[in-house]
Amino acid sequence: DKVGSMGRPFMHLSVRVIDDEGADVAPGEIGEMVVQGYKVSPGYWRDPDVTEASRPDGWFRTGDHVRQDADGYLWYMDRAKDMIKSGGENVASAEIERVVLSHPDVAEAAVIGVPDDRWTEVPAAYVVARTGATLSPDDVREFCRERLAKFKVPAHVIVEETLPRNDSGKVLKRVLRERGDVG
Repeated sequence: DKVGSMGRPFMHLSVRVIDDEGADVAPGEIGEMVVQGYKVSPGYWRDPDVTEASRPDGWFRTGDHVRQDADGYLWYMDRAKDMIKSGGENVASAEIERVVLSHPDVAEAAVIGVPDDRWTEVPAAYVVARTGATLSPDDVREFCRERLAKFKVPAHVIVEETLPRNDSGKVLKRVLRERGDVG
């Protein structure tokens, strides 16, 4: 019913949205989705330590950050490990990526959080220009300033030839974080 949402939890599945301490967040606030029910996997194959770590209180920690509206609809925000903590705010890297990717000269983009002395983390965007396009970091930042809150505008923009990917084509943000070339 609500375009863009993940829908509401289905039968026989309990869903909560929690903060870092495990307390339920209010409707509209971002938190980690945890689930419980007989349709949830009983654990990781032959890995009891990871199984136990993923269910510290009996609820499976999905690693997905969502918000749930007052009607119970869930809205995906980002993977927990990809959320950027900036000035006390949770910033979804996926939201920034959507804006950067809407720039007419950007072919690909990945956004990560990088350490910052003042804000804890700030967004850094790695971008690949479309074939034949000329793209500067300032072009990308200006484009984002018109479409994002100030604290979501990438503090760093790195123009790349390609982005690191795994065998299935997924961008390896871990590799970008490990490079440590910004921050």
